[in-house]
Amino acid sequence: MPLYVYEAKNSAQACDKCREGFEISQSLKDDKLTRCPDCGNEIYRVIQAPGLTHSKTDLHYRAKRAGFKCLKKVEKGEYEKIY
Repeated sequence: MPLYVYEAKNSAQACDKCREGFEISQSLKDDKLTRCPDCGNEIYRVIQAPGLTHSKTDLHYRAKRAGFKCLKKVEKGEYEKIY
């Protein structure tokens, strides 16, 4: 389920939770929140970029765990086995 961030519209009347912003896991089918669950203040959903990064080390770890072999080019036509 996606993780959404909400913040208070009016920080002067907000509680600590919605003044600083809070994360909540919601289904795509759920309506977005309009009120803070703690204080009832009006809140809005903060638009954020999705986290779609894959590290090379994670890719190598998953490939090794799945039983694949990794080769590194040493010279022209010559490879060395990493794992």
